[in-house]
Amino acid sequence: MYFVGRHEQLARLREWWEDPYPRPALVWGRRRVGKTALLREFASDKRTVFHTGGGRTPHRELEELSFRAAASLTSATRDLRSRPYRTWDEALDSLAREADKEPLLLILDEFPELIRSAAEIEGVLRAFLDHAHGHSHLRIILCGSAVRTMRAIQEYRAPLYGRFDLTMQLHPFRPHEAAAMLPELNPARRALVYGILGGMPLYLSWWRSELSVERNLARLACHPDAKMIREGDLVLATEAGQGVHLAATLQAIAEGHTKHNEIADAIRADPTRTLNDLLALRLVERVQPVTETARSRRRIYRIADNFLAFYLGPLSRVLPEIDRGLGETVLPALVASLDDHLGGAWEEAFRDHLRLRAAELAPDVVAIGPWWRADGQHEIDAVALAGRSRRPIVAGEAKWAKKVNGAKLVTGLAAKAARLTDDLSGLRYAVAAREEIVHAPDGTFCVTADDVFAPVIP
Repeated sequence: MYFVGRHEQLARLREWWEDPYPRPALVWGRRRVGKTALLREFASDKRTVFHTGGGRTPHRELEELSFRAAASLTSATRDLRSRPYRTWDEALDSLAREADKEPLLLILDEFPELIRSAAEIEGVLRAFLDHAHGHSHLRIILCGSAVRTMRAIQEYRAPLYGRFDLTMQLHPFRPHEAAAMLPELNPARRALVYGILGGMPLYLSWWRSELSVERNLARLACHPDAKMIREGDLVLATEAGQGVHLAATLQAIAEGHTKHNEIADAIRADPTRTLNDLLALRLVERVQPVTETARSRRRIYRIADNFLAFYLGPLSRVLPEIDRGLGETVLPALVASLDDHLGGAWEEAFRDHLRLRAAELAPDVVAIGPWWRADGQHEIDAVALAGRSRRPIVAGEAKWAKKVNGAKLVTGLAAKAARLTDDLSGLRYAVAAREEIVHAPDGTFCVTADDVFAPVIP
């Protein structure tokens, strides 16, 4: 899979590298998000020892690190293949000597696996950093997929607390970033694929542009060992499988139980801690009217990951029949469910695009999000607030339709916006459709998939 995007993250890593004596960098994120690909791209022009923790015994882990170092370094004093490192102290000291004159990059990928193998490694690394800082050009990056462990490493009282010059969590691609993974598709089709697969680079690489939507879904989802089914099971078993109620909470939200009390009733337990874990993993998003304060109780929860939303939604409803061998015959029903399902993903992509272009809306935009009244009525897909007073300046609506009548949408928005603000004269309207907006009044901010899924050139 070729490397695309991550321009901001590469720039941050390069800035960290240019420091004469940088302390370690910490890079983390969910599985499949592209951490290793990012680090390999960053390290491609550097002298590097790249080691991935594999849950080996301590002896085998150090032996594997030695083999990796031997392949990257030429040492006149030691043959690392015949005399591998025996301790982590020895390994770090040896690599520091290799970096005496010129920089050497040490990447310890899947660092949580190394912690499980050698519980002392955090303390050893802390002691090494304290005595070697300023005396060696060894640059260290710690990377991992176990999000809870990677967050714990940074907490107060953790051995490595306060010893990182760069901490960076990688997230799935945003719509304009995902577009670079789908160069052969037109923007409307990119919107559909993104709504199904989300922003994980690996998932996007599964889509074959020369095939129809039907054929892609047939091969990716409509047989028992299909990639989307295996991956959905894996996400629930790994990301969401570390808590008693995580998978059940995800399923409840996917089935429409979006309020705290509704989720509690569905899983028959208090979901507060579980929801906090899912929020930290960014599998779930807490949504509230954009005009509300952080303490507001007017909030709901939604599945934040498009892939997981599709897996737990339309795909889960036909999984039993796919497992019984009816994949081809349930395919038409799965395809027919797409339009109903993709509306939510399109609305979020619309909001993300407005955030990306916030400076064009006003120089002082402070928030963009959905809005609805306390009674749940008069919902607006996107409202932009500006200034310290958080005055509404934009009201927007996104339709998962090929073509929409802009004048009709603006009329409806104006009626709902009258419940949002008393000053409609200062409000601009935004409307979105997949391909075309007709009859839009002058001044309307019109958005199509051509805008949302246009790759940004750095």
